[in-house]
Amino acid sequence: MMSCTTLGLSSSRGLIGSRPAQRRAAISRQQLCTQPGSAPRGAQQVQSKGPRAVSVHFKNGDKDVQVLERPSSPVPQPATALAPVPKAAAVMKAVDGNEATANIAYALSDVSFIYPITPSTPMGEAVDQWANDGRVNLHGNVLQCFEMESEAGVAGALHGALSAGALATTFTCSQGLLLMIPNMYKIAGELLPCVIHVSARALAGEALSIFGDHQDVMAVRQTGWAMLCSHGVQEAQDMALISHLATLKASVPFVHFFDGFRTSHEISKVSVLDQEAIRPLMANVQDATEHHRQNALNPSHPHQRGTSQGPDIYFQMLEAANKYYLAVPEIVQQTMDEVAAITGRPYKLFEYVGAPDAERVIVAMGSGCPVIEETVDYLTARGEKVGLLKIHLFRPWSAEHFLQALPATAKKIAVLDRTKEQGSMAEPLYLDVAATVAKDAVSGGILRQVVGGRYGLGSKDFTPAQAKAVFDNLKADKPKDQFTVGITDDVTFTSLPVGPDINTLPKGTYQCLFWGMGSDGTVGANKEAIKIIAKADDTYAQAYFSYDAHKSGGVTVSHLRFGPEPLTSSYLIGEADYLGVHLQAYLSKYDCLSRLKPGGVLVINATWKNVEEMEAALPGKVMRQLAALKPQLYLVDARTVADSVGLGKRINMVMQTVFFQLSGVVPMDKAIPMLKDSIKKAYGKKGDKVVAQNCAAVDGAVSAVHKIEIPASWATATDAPEGRLGAAHTPAAQAAAKKGVAHFLEEVVKPVLAMEGDKLPVSVFRPGGFMPPGTTAIEQRTIASAVPTWDSAKCTQCNICAFVCPHAAIRPVLATPDELNSAPGAFNTLPIKGSKDLAGYQYRVQVSPHDCTGCELCVHVCPDDALKSQPITDILTTEAANWEFMKTIPNRG
Repeated sequence: MMSCTTLGLSSSRGLIGSRPAQRRAAISRQQLCTQPGSAPRGAQQVQSKGPRAVSVHFKNGDKDVQVLERPSSPVPQPATALAPVPKAAAVMKAVDGNEATANIAYALSDVSFIYPITPSTPMGEAVDQWANDGRVNLHGNVLQCFEMESEAGVAGALHGALSAGALATTFTCSQGLLLMIPNMYKIAGELLPCVIHVSARALAGEALSIFGDHQDVMAVRQTGWAMLCSHGVQEAQDMALISHLATLKASVPFVHFFDGFRTSHEISKVSVLDQEAIRPLMANVQDATEHHRQNALNPSHPHQRGTSQGPDIYFQMLEAANKYYLAVPEIVQQTMDEVAAITGRPYKLFEYVGAPDAERVIVAMGSGCPVIEETVDYLTARGEKVGLLKIHLFRPWSAEHFLQALPATAKKIAVLDRTKEQGSMAEPLYLDVAATVAKDAVSGGILRQVVGGRYGLGSKDFTPAQAKAVFDNLKADKPKDQFTVGITDDVTFTSLPVGPDINTLPKGTYQCLFWGMGSDGTVGANKEAIKIIAKADDTYAQAYFSYDAHKSGGVTVSHLRFGPEPLTSSYLIGEADYLGVHLQAYLSKYDCLSRLKPGGVLVINATWKNVEEMEAALPGKVMRQLAALKPQLYLVDARTVADSVGLGKRINMVMQTVFFQLSGVVPMDKAIPMLKDSIKKAYGKKGDKVVAQNCAAVDGAVSAVHKIEIPASWATATDAPEGRLGAAHTPAAQAAAKKGVAHFLEEVVKPVLAMEGDKLPVSVFRPGGFMPPGTTAIEQRTIASAVPTWDSAKCTQCNICAFVCPHAAIRPVLATPDELNSAPGAFNTLPIKGSKDLAGYQYRVQVSPHDCTGCELCVHVCPDDALKSQPITDILTTEAANWEFMKTIPNRG
């Protein structure tokens, strides 16, 4: 079947820019088809005698095909029996939630309007790349993708494309989603089928947070869009498919959402459908698709939308849409059943798991559900009568389906919301559940106790121990209501006590942690590793990556799991079998070893060669931890290996090779060829030289590892009186304390810099997001492996080095001879050149070794070769003292 409708879009991507008039002029010149071929060959639109009856004729080979408009009222049709997917059409593959979703959106859409916003950006990037590659979708077309100037522009273009009869989609979150609200009301009011995919994210209130919760999607629940929630990567694909099919059947737009980062960026081995697997489902929405296209604004069959209505008819027009929304739950369930016939994965609007006679039940949606489900399995195995009711369809809310899924034995219910609504009686999901249960009780049903709580805001980790704390709260005669879990609220006392961690992982799961630095390649290498390991038929894999705010040069922690059973553990690793510390300074700055399993494998990228060098650098606390944990300890100087093959600070292939060598996850005789194949795929476009360098790094890594036996004397190691590398009590920290921010410095900044902010209670923070300025000055991350030093004999005092430094870690200074009387011995200077007004001053260029990131921009830009990088271990003490003295000299900038 071929179909075509006029769409106001230009095929020239360049026309979507800053010239609205140009864009409007372009919007009228192109037709968008839904059958193979880029042009609507042989299409003729003929207006018949009926007021809106339209016949659309197309040449399909040697035949003419006629499509008649279907009735506008959505009536659920019986599910068509479909054959299971053949193995070739569904491939087990390691992908993240964004890619799984974008794959479906591309296959089922004509056009996408995009604008980047974290963490939904990869979805837009993916469809844009596939469109540029000429990938043909299920409609036989290359999807048209346009990047707009803002999310408001995206929403306006989306509305226009839908009104023109196109199948349109977009991807967004957070404030970006809020900018779409005005057009979302219009799209819903006009009953236009559409899907917006949202990687749900926190909203910027007292502070910006790019991390995940449900604040954004809850802010649009009133717009009239159906809302379908995915709980993991596999569901992100499946629910995306269900959304695109159901929206056409229902003529109601859908928001398909999943948790930002925790699902959007988690890589998991899932069953990925190709387009041919989906094609049988298209037959069930063919009539609905034709109805949408024929319902478009078109001069061949003119009609009006968006009129202004008075008090006499506006109310009635709103109520006229009721039947569409009443039909949505059954349409979605029918579509779930159709998709299940293809995939073998059944879904329900509300899914219950747990004891059939459960008395305590948690109600939740999102990535917290797999965590709770693991906890339910753990507790039911120990005889507890608990369960979980997972929500997929949040809007329209179906009280009937909710009560059908809830066990009749349930006496107490805890509703978990991943959002907070200030001033509300409670959060949205709780209000829906409480109203449903209360109404049922009034109507003669079972009287149940319902309490609500908040968890996981801003991607706060949600663990099985926290889920157990919620179930434990329900044991009380009067369970705490409006509670929080996962934090310590010592102000309004809402928090639940959380017990020790519990192990709910599938048997045979191998867990790995990698502490890396942004831009060193650790995250990219681990993404490749997870894909390599996932290729094994009998191995499942899962990867999640946590970052700090610094991006390049910041701390990255990669969490990888492998095992013989599917992995849905959407929480951070608590006890790793393998721990890689890719920067030696991290051992002194962060408690990296707290998550290492006793007897596990510990690999440190360091310049240390032996026990004596380690003892000279490590704090006593770290040595005591090592003695207690008794890990299999290995050292590798990855930077030296990388430098020897020309890769510089890109140590990823070295450390990845070491991981395969020591973990045993994949035999080395298989791992090495697979690593080199992945190198060719990842770096092939950069040339043979880059590929050869990375392959050489793999070969060099194998012999660069050496084992260290931990001395028994480390068990009684003592801390030195002075801070060592990366110590918190730096001179900058002490100076900040003297300026009156000691409270904030000690109680907030230092724990956050040590990556222990999760332990801070509510009481240490000032409401409203207020924080003292200048706290960056005390951070002093000490992340550079090599730091520039100044050669006064070559310097011409151009100051270009200070100009290019992105972190102000290198500065020129002028001092009088009197001011230099107390200078350290290594603080050499030379007379200033130039103006007579500066005569008598001495000049120096000084680097802060604690703040330098080792990017070497200053080294490369220096026209006189007056800067040379040296290992930080060689110059740290000397240059740190020079920097502190420099700050005592008056500012003469």
